[in-house]
Amino acid sequence: MKKFIITSILAVLVAAGTTTMAQDWPDEYLGLPGDNLNLYAVMKLFQESETLEGFERSLNDENYRINNLDLNGDNLVDYIMVLDYVDGDVHNIILRVALNQNEYHDVAVFTVQQFRNGSVQIQLIGDEALYGRNYIIEPIYDDNYGETPNPGYIGRPVNRVNITVVRTTPFEIAAWPLIRFIYRPTYVIWRSSWYWGYYPSYWYPWRPFYWHYYYGYHYKWHPHYYKYYRHWQHHRYTRYNDFYYSSIRSHSPQVSIRIKEGNYKTTYSHPEQRRDGEALYAKIHSGQNTRTQDKNAINNQGRRSVSQSTQNRTSAGTSSGTTRRTTTTATSRSVTKPSSSQSATNRRSTTTATSRSVTKPSSAQSATNRRSTTTAASRSVTKPSSTQSATNRRSTTTAAKKSGNTKKSETSKSSRRK
Repeated sequence: MKKFIITSILAVLVAAGTTTMAQDWPDEYLGLPGDNLNLYAVMKLFQESETLEGFERSLNDENYRINNLDLNGDNLVDYIMVLDYVDGDVHNIILRVALNQNEYHDVAVFTVQQFRNGSVQIQLIGDEALYGRNYIIEPIYDDNYGETPNPGYIGRPVNRVNITVVRTTPFEIAAWPLIRFIYRPTYVIWRSSWYWGYYPSYWYPWRPFYWHYYYGYHYKWHPHYYKYYRHWQHHRYTRYNDFYYSSIRSHSPQVSIRIKEGNYKTTYSHPEQRRDGEALYAKIHSGQNTRTQDKNAINNQGRRSVSQSTQNRTSAGTSSGTTRRTTTTATSRSVTKPSSSQSATNRRSTTTATSRSVTKPSSAQSATNRRSTTTAASRSVTKPSSTQSATNRRSTTTAAKKSGNTKKSETSKSSRRK
């Protein structure tokens, strides 16, 4: 009898514990690998990006804390490649992971469709192996879009408190920077050039967070997520199955095997870390209310920020320019105020010598430069020396004597003839 009572008590305790644990799981919990890539956050990042290359880079940036996937089980976060496959006016923008040299697995796909009137509709569809069937995220479309209003995802009441839903028209979506980018006439189809073992130099893998830590961080974003986006149940792109799912989708059997074996369950083993994730959000985003400010805050936390490298290169260039300016200034000063030795060395310069001789010619320079007709003439006009005067008088006297001697000679010859 005692054993029966004890067994009954234990059964009740286990059942109560199981019920309590079940109640502790948030409504967003899927129990699948897709829990570690929040598609609401991915949609938000897509809306704020300007190019597919920039979107891929931000998606794989540890400081954004969006990518927390480890599908191949190597205890390192996987790099997500972005590839665009175009079907007429529809862009199928795929998020894909390389598990090894030969296996790839699609995580999710954006379907972006533009209509003749310029409006655009967009959906983000999670891969069914990672998220289950029909896990679709889209903007909360305006009621005038020709559909019955749908409340979208309805989680716990606390998640919906003080949330004012913002409805979006397909024309507003057409104005998103990345949407305008892919529909430009000059757009070149983007497909990531990275693959297994070959990744960009600015990226390196990190150890993934436990799911509760990851969820705790994104939980604070829920008011924003559910304000602009919702969960939907069907595909708007009619050729989704024919074009993408049947012919382009990459699926690895390894992922399905690991899911069945429960290998991904270890990431859910630290519920106490949810508070740590919430504390991290509060630390990074304290005092910031707008999406732009939040984005800037994340960028400022980057350990591998490209802008920092650019600033360093700019600083180095500025230093070099300063050095060059200093050298030029020093040269200018030396030219402005030459020393006596420099003056002596540069006496051969015609311009300098001429200016010096015109200003204050010396007797030595006059004697040396007598052969220069122009210079000699200017010297004689400006200030003839005593030596020059004496020489000129001697020349005149000699010429006079020669003239007198010539006359005497002519007189003698005349008297002889007579």
